[in-house]
Amino acid sequence: MMNPNKQSRILIMTAVEAERNSVLRGLKGSPQFDVLLAGVGPASAAAYTAKALAATEYDLVISAGIGGGFVGIAEIGSIVIADHIIAADLGAQTAEGFSTVDDLGFGSSHVQPFTPLVTRLGESLHSAGLSVHTGPIITVSTATGTAATATERASRVPGVSAEAMEGYGVATAATIYNIPVLEIRTISNAVGPRDRAAWRMKEAFDALEAMSSILLEVLT
Repeated sequence: MMNPNKQSRILIMTAVEAERNSVLRGLKGSPQFDVLLAGVGPASAAAYTAKALAATEYDLVISAGIGGGFVGIAEIGSIVIADHIIAADLGAQTAEGFSTVDDLGFGSSHVQPFTPLVTRLGESLHSAGLSVHTGPIITVSTATGTAATATERASRVPGVSAEAMEGYGVATAATIYNIPVLEIRTISNAVGPRDRAAWRMKEAFDALEAMSSILLEVLT
């Protein structure tokens, strides 16, 4: 629990209804959690998360859903917990390559998740026999669709484990309200050439439900 003096109230943001339903099944109706829709992409996620935080006081915010896994690090059906939440395409293209907003001096493209809970949840998932990895998760506005883009993004973010489209938006809203944040992704596909036939949505949704069940045990 985030505050030992009271029961924590936790907000979970998912992009779409199918993700929300998987999370809700895992949480088994616990009143401690609100699971709301963020929409697709960082702008929508930031706006809907900020709206929720303005209306209700929460102790923890979680961005959860399915995502792409980087080959050799996060395989299909596995779970990734972010140890860094990074806006991978927030910056500028230059003659020397991509420059982040950090490089440009316009802010930060990184949000640090709540480390003690990252560790605790990872250990609990591992103890439950689930395939789990901790590493950077990047947020993008345009999903990777080529091997070249996957290689370029992996080279800029050492150890990058997964890619999704909402984490940084959710984390930005939580940061404004000074609330701890997590991002958790279950892997439906490999980051790289876009091949819908190779996606394994059922495995990812099943893993999302299983993760949420363990999350319930960890946080209550």
